Amino acid sequence: MRFAKGVVKCRVPIFIAAVVLMIPALFFMLHTRVNYDMLTYLPKDMETVIGQDEMKKDFGKGAFSFLIVEDMSVQDVAELKERIEQVDHVDTVLWYDSVLDVSVPMEILPDRLYEAFNAENSTMMAIFFDTGTSEDETLTAVEKIRSIAGEQCFLSGMTAMVLDLKELCEREEPIYVAIAVVLALAVMMLFLDSWLIPVIFLASIGMMILLNLGTNFFLGEISYITKALSAVLQLAVTMDYSIFLWHCYNDQLKLYSDHKDAMAWAIKRTLTSVLGSSITTVAGFIALCFMSFTLGADIGIVMAKGVLLGVLGSVTVLPSMILLLDKPLQRTRHRSIIPDMQKFAGGICKVFPVFLVIFVLVVPVAWYGYQKTNEEVYYDMAKCLPEDINFVISNQKMQDDYNVASTLMVLTSADQNQDDVRQMAREMEQIDGVKYVLSLDSILGERVPEEFLPESVVSTLKSENWQLMIINSEYYGGSEAENAQIAELNQILKSYDSQGMIIGEAPCLKDMVETTGHDFAVVNIVSIFAIFVIILLVERSITLPVILIAVIEAGIFINLGLPHYLGQSLPFIAPICISTIQLGATVDYAILMTTIYKSKRVEGLDKRSAVRDAAASALPSIIVSGMGLFAATFGVALYSEIDIISSMCMLLARGAVISMIMVAFILPAMFMLFDGVIIRTTLGMKRCINGGKKSHE
Repeated sequence: MRFAKGVVKCRVPIFIAAVVLMIPALFFMLHTRVNYDMLTYLPKDMETVIGQDEMKKDFGKGAFSFLIVEDMSVQDVAELKERIEQVDHVDTVLWYDSVLDVSVPMEILPDRLYEAFNAENSTMMAIFFDTGTSEDETLTAVEKIRSIAGEQCFLSGMTAMVLDLKELCEREEPIYVAIAVVLALAVMMLFLDSWLIPVIFLASIGMMILLNLGTNFFLGEISYITKALSAVLQLAVTMDYSIFLWHCYNDQLKLYSDHKDAMAWAIKRTLTSVLGSSITTVAGFIALCFMSFTLGADIGIVMAKGVLLGVLGSVTVLPSMILLLDKPLQRTRHRSIIPDMQKFAGGICKVFPVFLVIFVLVVPVAWYGYQKTNEEVYYDMAKCLPEDINFVISNQKMQDDYNVASTLMVLTSADQNQDDVRQMAREMEQIDGVKYVLSLDSILGERVPEEFLPESVVSTLKSENWQLMIINSEYYGGSEAENAQIAELNQILKSYDSQGMIIGEAPCLKDMVETTGHDFAVVNIVSIFAIFVIILLVERSITLPVILIAVIEAGIFINLGLPHYLGQSLPFIAPICISTIQLGATVDYAILMTTIYKSKRVEGLDKRSAVRDAAASALPSIIVSGMGLFAATFGVALYSEIDIISSMCMLLARGAVISMIMVAFILPAMFMLFDGVIIRTTLGMKRCINGGKKSHE
C-alpha cells in the first residue's frame, strides 16, 4: 500500500519523468541497429557458419552476388564491370574479361562455361564483397551497384534481398503502428465506458513501448521481425493491465469519496492481480530464449522486457495520467456496448455437454492440421517478399534465363591433389539438379596451367589454406530437393576432404530446417512447463493448470491447423513463435475466469451458480482484451506485403479470437464437468467450501 500511496502522491513528478525519459528513449531507438539477415541467428558452432567465417578470414570475401546484364554490348559490359570494381567494399568482379581480353570472341570459352554465364540476350558476372552479407557497408555497396547498373541489370544474392527487405520494412513500419493504434482505439472506445480513457491508455502504453524500443540499444541490435512486431505485440498484450486498473479504479470510486484514495487501492489491487498474469506472459516469451536459433532469444528478451515495462506503466504512469485528467474522464463517460452476460453465461452452463462434445470432436482434427502445418512451412526468405520487388525479379531472371535457383560454395583444402579436385567436381556435377561446378580448372580447361590465369582470378578461387568451388543449382534453397542435394554433395566432399565445407545461403537454410525442427519441440515443452508451474503456484491446484493449458493449447491447435486446411504455407518461424505467444498472452483469460470461479465456490455458491457468475464477470474483460489483441494485429496482417509479418499478425489476430471463444465456451464446460475433482485437488478449497456450508447451516 505504501507503493500505491507514493504513486498517487508523486503523480506529477512521475508523469514529468516519463515524458522526459522519452527523449533519450527516442534517440536510442533511432540508433539501434536492425538485422535483416535470418541466417546470422544460426548457432555459431555450425559448419556452414564456421565456413563463412573461414572464407572471410582467408579470402577476405564475405557476401556474394550475381549480376545479370541485358541487351548491352561487350564493351559496355566491360566498362560497367570497371565501374562496379571501384565501388567501396567490392573485392572482385569475375566476368569474361577477367580471363581474356574482350577483343577475343567469347566463343573460345568451353561450351559449358560459356552457357553458364551467357544467355540469349544477357550475360552474367559474379561479384564478391569484402564485408558480410548484412553488414551496412555491403548494403551500401549493393545500393551503389544498382544505381550504376540501371534498369537493364538484375542483382541477386542475399545482400540484395536484405536491402529490399530493409527498405520495405522501413516504409511499412510507421503504418503498422498507425493501423494498430487506430483499430485498438476504435475497439476500446466501443467496448469501454469512456471516450477519453482509450486515448490515455494508448499514451501510457506508447511511452512504455518507446522505452522498450529505446532500451534495445543496449542489446547491440534486434531483428527486423522483432522491431516490426514488438510495438504491436506490446500494445496488444499489455492493454489488459490498463483495462484492469481502470475497472478497479471505477469500483473503488463507489467506496471512497476521494478519488486519490480510490486510485491508491486500485493500484494495490492491480499490482497484485497483474503480477500473477504477467508472469505467465513473460514465461511464454522467455521460453523463446531456449531456441538454439537465436532469433527466438531476440524476440523473447525484447517482448519479456516490454511486458514488464507494461506492468510498471500500468501502476505508475497510467494512474498519474488518470488522476491528472480525472474531471474530463468523468465527463466523457458512456455505456459500454457489452451487455450483461448473466443470461449468456447461464445458457453456456445449461448446455455445457454440447460444448464438451464439440471440443472432443474438433481437437483431433485440429491436431492433425497442426502437425501438417508444421511440416509444410517454408524456409526461403525470398518467399516473404512481394513478387514485384527488385530481388524477386532478379531471382526469377536467374531461374528463367540460366536455370539457376541457388548458389553453393565448396571450401576444400588448398594443397589437395588437383586430380582429386577434378574428379570430385565431376562427381558433384552428376548429382541431380547441379547446373555446373565452377573451379580454377573449369575456367580455361584442365590443361591450362594455373600460372596462365590472371592473379585476380586465382586469388578469388584459391587462398593459402583453401580453394573455392562455386556450384549453381536448379533447386531453391530450403526445399526438400535442395537439402537432399546438399547432403549428397557433402558426402562426396567429405570422401575427398574430411575438413572440407559447403557454405552459402542454401546450406544455411538446410541447417535452419534441422535447427528449428528441434527448437519447436523444446520451446513448446519449456513454455507449457513454465506456465504449468506458475498456474500451479498461483492457483495452488494440480488439476487447474492441466485444464487451463489444455483449453488454450486446443485453441493453438485450431489456429495453427487452419493453414493446412486452407492450403496456406507459413514461414518457418511463425508456428514456433505463435504457439508460445498465444499460450502466454491468452492464458490470462483463463486465469481470470478461474480465479473468480474459485472465489465464488469458496463463498458457498453451488457449482452451476459459481461457473455462471465467473463467466458473466470475466467475459466483458476477456472480450475487450481479445478484441484489442485482434484489432492491433489484424489490420497489420492485411496491410503488410512482407509475408512473415503478415502471417504472424494474422495468426495472432485469429489466435486471440479463438482463445477468447475457447475460454468463453469450453472453460466453463470444463469447470462444470470437473468441479468435484478441482475442489479435491486444490489446496484449501474443499476445507473452505465445507467450512462455509457449516457456517451457513
